[in-house]
Amino acid sequence: MKNLLTSLSLYLLVLTLAYAQPNAYQEAMKSQLAAMQQIDSPEKGATVKNAFLRISEMNSTEWLPLYYAALVEIETAFRFDGNKDAAFDQAIATIKRAEKLSPSNSELTALHGYALMGKLSLDPASRGQELSPQVMQLFGKAIDQDRENPRAVILMAQMEQGMAQFFGNGPEKACGMARLSQELFDKEKEKIDEHYILPTWGEAAAKELYSTCN
Repeated sequence: MKNLLTSLSLYLLVLTLAYAQPNAYQEAMKSQLAAMQQIDSPEKGATVKNAFLRISEMNSTEWLPLYYAALVEIETAFRFDGNKDAAFDQAIATIKRAEKLSPSNSELTALHGYALMGKLSLDPASRGQELSPQVMQLFGKAIDQDRENPRAVILMAQMEQGMAQFFGNGPEKACGMARLSQELFDKEKEKIDEHYILPTWGEAAAKELYSTCN
């Protein structure tokens, strides 16, 4: 029994030391970022989201695991059937937890707007008057917090495009923002290396929106 307890103690010590290594967090994040690219069902989305939440529990001062858990929840809700309203609400709750760790964070502010845009998309006729100004305010705030954040710009461009279509206006403003976001994505690529785990998503949406402008 004593040997068993000793072995268990040693195992727990090794496990603790392993997670204490500086690169353990990075490796766990990179693994789940790769898994995000393989999501093809709500179940896989839930698995990846929960993995990010577990990373958050073990790295309680890091905002990125919560950010990605919320992003997975949002994009899974957009892509698949299910209780979308509840998913967007849960994502917003997760984002607010992350905001306590990293206040005035442009990425988190933009993601909050993205989740709220999801709720708006479920019933724009009845929710537009209330939610549209909130979404625009969040995207505008995210841009003010970091004018080089391409995700804040392309999300605002998508919102501008939707509003232009709804009111019968021209696409000039949305197209201008889409072009700017592409420039910012190109600039962002210069920062990316094998250890980069900050958000990089959104370029495909920028290219898709801008392709409608030509």
